[in-house]
Amino acid sequence: MKRILNVARVHNTSWATTFTWPLGILAIVFAITYGIFLVVPTSNSDSTFTGGVFSVYGFAIAFYITAITQCFPYALSLSITRREFLSATALVGITQSVAIGTIVYLLSLVEAATGGFGKNIRMFGLARYATDNPVLQWAALVTGLLMIGGIGAFIGVVYRHYRTNGLFTLGLGALVVFGGGAILVTWQNWWPHIGSFFTDTPRVLLLVVIPLTIAGVLSAASWFGLLKATA
Repeated sequence: MKRILNVARVHNTSWATTFTWPLGILAIVFAITYGIFLVVPTSNSDSTFTGGVFSVYGFAIAFYITAITQCFPYALSLSITRREFLSATALVGITQSVAIGTIVYLLSLVEAATGGFGKNIRMFGLARYATDNPVLQWAALVTGLLMIGGIGAFIGVVYRHYRTNGLFTLGLGALVVFGGGAILVTWQNWWPHIGSFFTDTPRVLLLVVIPLTIAGVLSAASWFGLLKATA
């Protein structure tokens, strides 16, 4: 375990990269959002979702892509095994997701207690749209970050194996799947069924189990892919 903790420092040579930067970006986005709401007329709606919290998710994807594409070759040059690097990366990812997810959840409590910071803003309370259960709200934020981390790691592994052509192929495949899926769903008039799925599915399954399953599948694919990847 001590060896894994030492390897984890490869990602944490600067704590600013792992924790301070995403929180700093979130703070700046909040300041800009709040400034906008100070100068625009107050909305009559109960709350206005800004989407600013997604800046953390964007950083998470970039962090794990960088971890695989840049830190991985460096780690191998230090005689760190692939298993040690992957275990350390998973440890950092879980720690980061729990820490940042908890901070965002605490900010959502402040947001709710102050009436959206006095301006009916909903920036941090994303999970409150789906559930009033505080445990599920916290778990949804954490598992969402884990899922995004899994996506970032998988993209990084694809790049390590197939370089730019792999990224183009992955992007094209995603476009075909989602674009073709949208055409099929519209053609078959399945949108009401999809809406029913999101409204009728138990919240714990929708907010926690499904994202955690996606994160697990992508992490497993990344694990096996990186074991055979070259530096």
